[in-house]
Amino acid sequence: MTTRSVLQRLPALLNWGMFWLFLATLGTGLFLSEGLEALLKAWQLPEYSHGPLIPILSALLFLRQLKEYPERPGPVDDRWPGVAVVAAAFLMGAMGKLAHIPDIVAYATILWVGGILLISFGWSVGKHFWPPVLHLVYMLPLPDTIYYKATTSLQLISSELGVWFLRVLSVPVFLDGNIIDLGVLKLHVAEACSGLNYLFPILSFSYIFAVLYRGPIWHKAVLLLAAVPITVLMNSVRIAIAGVIANTWGTEWLEGFTHFFEGWVIFLICIMILFALAWCLLFLRRDKLSLVDALDLDTSGWASQAMRLRHLRASPALVTAAGIAAGALLVWQLVPDNRSMVVARDSFAVFPRSLGDWHQVGTPEVLEPQIADRLQADDYHSITLDKSGAATSVGLFMAWYQDQTQGGVHSPEICLPASGWEIAWLERTELSRDLGLEQPFNLNRAIIQKGETRMLVYYWFQQGSRTVAWDIAAKFHLLMDGITTGQTDGGMIRLTTAITGNETDAAAEARLQDVIRELLGPLPRFLPET
Repeated sequence: MTTRSVLQRLPALLNWGMFWLFLATLGTGLFLSEGLEALLKAWQLPEYSHGPLIPILSALLFLRQLKEYPERPGPVDDRWPGVAVVAAAFLMGAMGKLAHIPDIVAYATILWVGGILLISFGWSVGKHFWPPVLHLVYMLPLPDTIYYKATTSLQLISSELGVWFLRVLSVPVFLDGNIIDLGVLKLHVAEACSGLNYLFPILSFSYIFAVLYRGPIWHKAVLLLAAVPITVLMNSVRIAIAGVIANTWGTEWLEGFTHFFEGWVIFLICIMILFALAWCLLFLRRDKLSLVDALDLDTSGWASQAMRLRHLRASPALVTAAGIAAGALLVWQLVPDNRSMVVARDSFAVFPRSLGDWHQVGTPEVLEPQIADRLQADDYHSITLDKSGAATSVGLFMAWYQDQTQGGVHSPEICLPASGWEIAWLERTELSRDLGLEQPFNLNRAIIQKGETRMLVYYWFQQGSRTVAWDIAAKFHLLMDGITTGQTDGGMIRLTTAITGNETDAAAEARLQDVIRELLGPLPRFLPET
């Protein structure tokens, strides 16, 4: 179809079907505006800077796939499943709005897009358009808990691999937790692994690559899953090259290399490796296609497929979708604006220096700015407690968040390995009987070690009146509390003590439990239960 013929058909788009689609889209955009604002904010971060391209690429994938399904004459009777999906999207968005978690509202947008496609084409055809709809996931930020667990693990793997490369090249290097020590230079793991910021754009590209690839399903799976190891490998190579430059020519040469080898350079090299992998997979095929023939890059006819919008009918299902959007906006006006709770609490600055027979030693520890920025707590308290006759001291750390929907608590399960500690043992347990309590008291119990030093760790998440061990469960309680009461504050408590060479694990455990018994009295002043 020529450009002139497309322009001639544009007036045909002004029909009742497009009118109701416009109303449904406008109403949905207004209702899910918090999610769209969260997307715009997330797209300003390096790891999600590719976000604005994702809807465009998904639209192109849709137009490409639409060529496989010619227009169906006559009425379409299977549109109503799409209405159910649209209703589910609004329900999901309402839950996110009530809980003050804009990411959930953003996720509802993708569900709504899928529902509109089912309404427009019917279930029998619309269900085949899941690849472009699923691709929209790549424009959304991951939940913080999943993001920090995934990226921290990949950072540690990447740094360990980079250090291994350096040792193979006879470059003196030492990895201590989140510090890569090159002698002439010390790099934090987060700084050294900044190349991993482009993992998400590469994942998006590998998804499109797998969709366009003409080949067996297992070939597509390899191309899709290869994005993570390729990105980790390239970042490890980046660390190794940086170490060689610093060791050979000095740190002043490193800054120019770092600026050059960050960002889109890593992205482009990873894409080249992905193409090379696809080329290698072609040798496993009997038909021996070229790489160009193996990729469906035909863009002809996309304009004519886009013009199929002129056939959009003002079906009862589409009108109902617009009505759902309008009804949701009207009902939301009845929800009071003052649901968010401002919880009264005392600052940790007035936390008592003594807990029973346990007394604070020295002044509270002040976290390094980099760690404090990563923690993002509104208030925290880190002290050492000692008791006459105790085998050793106990470390107490508490963090409080006014609004956990904006980041939230970071689990020690992530932070401890990044600090160089190896988690030798970790379990979730319930200690109400040991502490003499009637209500459940859930926490995590871990033994960590660094060299010959062993420590026992207790930590839990304080979610209202609940003590929660599992961070995913804490997020669930946050969601439910936000929906039912509007309360989104919470905190985390961690106690640590060394296991001395001549004592048992049970003795160290008794020491931590003794501190917990004394802590439970004043704790609600600083981490309110309601």
